[in-house]
Amino acid sequence: MAVILMNDKAPETIKSDLSGRQLGDFRLLRRLGRGAMAEVYLAEQTQLRRQVAVKVLRRELAADETYIKRFQREAQTAAALVHANIVQIYEVGCVDSNHYIAQEYVQGENLRQWMARHGNPDARMAWLIIRQVAAALAKAAELGIVHRDIKPENILLTRSGEVKVADFGLARLPGKSDATTLTQIGMTMGTPLYMSPEQVEGQPLDPRSDIYSLGVTCYHFLAGKPPFEGETPLTVAIQHLRKTPEPLENQRRDLPPAMCRIVHKMLAKAPEGRYQSAQELLRDLRQLQKDEPSLADLGNELPTWETESPSSPLPLRSEATERLELLMKTQSVARPARRWRWLWALGCAAAFLIGLWLARLTVVEPFLLADLQEVPSKVPQQPTVTGQVLYAKMNGSEAAWRAVAEYFPEPEHAYWRKFADRQRALIYLKDRQEQQAMEIFEQFAAESDEELQAFGLVGKCWVLTSQGRNEESAQLLNRLWEKRQRLADPLVHAMLSKVIRANQHRLDPTINQKWLDWLENSSSEGG
Repeated sequence: MAVILMNDKAPETIKSDLSGRQLGDFRLLRRLGRGAMAEVYLAEQTQLRRQVAVKVLRRELAADETYIKRFQREAQTAAALVHANIVQIYEVGCVDSNHYIAQEYVQGENLRQWMARHGNPDARMAWLIIRQVAAALAKAAELGIVHRDIKPENILLTRSGEVKVADFGLARLPGKSDATTLTQIGMTMGTPLYMSPEQVEGQPLDPRSDIYSLGVTCYHFLAGKPPFEGETPLTVAIQHLRKTPEPLENQRRDLPPAMCRIVHKMLAKAPEGRYQSAQELLRDLRQLQKDEPSLADLGNELPTWETESPSSPLPLRSEATERLELLMKTQSVARPARRWRWLWALGCAAAFLIGLWLARLTVVEPFLLADLQEVPSKVPQQPTVTGQVLYAKMNGSEAAWRAVAEYFPEPEHAYWRKFADRQRALIYLKDRQEQQAMEIFEQFAAESDEELQAFGLVGKCWVLTSQGRNEESAQLLNRLWEKRQRLADPLVHAMLSKVIRANQHRLDPTINQKWLDWLENSSSEGG
């Protein structure tokens, strides 16, 4: 159940605020949001002194037995799912006619919010997210539970690096009839952007429906937009039934082709054409990891929760979770030799083109969120260099990126220091600190690696042009022509396009026309 973060001050809303009340062992601290059925509060569990999220059935609905049953069904469904990648239920109760569910309070942001801030994840982060969501669906399928509303808003990225699936409010327990269906009480079952074809048609659902919705979600966060869009829910629903999505590899040429094939297999119209289980999906993800060098260091063994029986005790954290704790929000971890082009491009998105990836959604905000903490005045040192990069990406400050080099000066960490330098250069450009940016670009321009060198030259062109030093910028553009094969990223095109057009009357006419033709051809090839 998604909820709306409050911005209204209606008298009835203020009157219904239960902040400060005690419900059993839970003291309600403040209201986080309101949904169609419940209000959500940040609360403190008194005995254990921990923060939890408490969902309270809205008073105007508590007199209707239908709503109470559905509220209890949600708690029953979620409480049956004990897994590291699923939001956990702690307690269900009723105090003074206030029906409530106390559950895990997840500090972080959901996947849609993460995309809005950072753009598309790279292959490594995408793999980690897909793997953990698939593990959660595998656990649900073991108990015969279908989530029915997998979407970016219900995939939470915690500050500790875990991925958690939230909101089993639409889920169906095995053996339960749909006598209390959501349509009967005026609510939509699922979200049209992510519904499976059989869900659109109102057919019986099994776990393969969740796999389709996960495929739509994966396509969305990798391509920057859902596979199907339309003016109305009906037009979107029809596309789920009839339209074939544009090949993902046409939009993300940096992704391993096998990853694109995995996403498209999840998107098969007929359930028989998809993965028949989340376990089958997990096996293909493991094979992808073995075959793709850029994913090789994410762990060599499957986490135990992928192969254990339902009765086996579950570990508190999976191997994939531990890896994501180090890598989450770096969004650009890849092979040093071959992935620089899109590594820095993803970072560049935050500074220049993040608006290109804003999701055009009308859904409401989830409730299991907390605002990011303010950046401390002194950057704390992390145990590992990847942890330091994670920290820097989370707060985005220049000081945090500089700390990567200060705390990890060893030769074996040169790759990450250069990555951090790229992020600092982009911050300097955004803040108009051109001299500081130029110093870093000059370092990259002197690198022997051609992709790093090309990045440095593009950055120098940008700074020189902004300073009115167009003759010098034009000379660098002539040098860059020989390295054009290293400039295939769309974000490089965006920078180059402005620089070329600002200097075209200073360039040799032949070189100028070559640049313009190259930019046009490269853009058309990229779709």
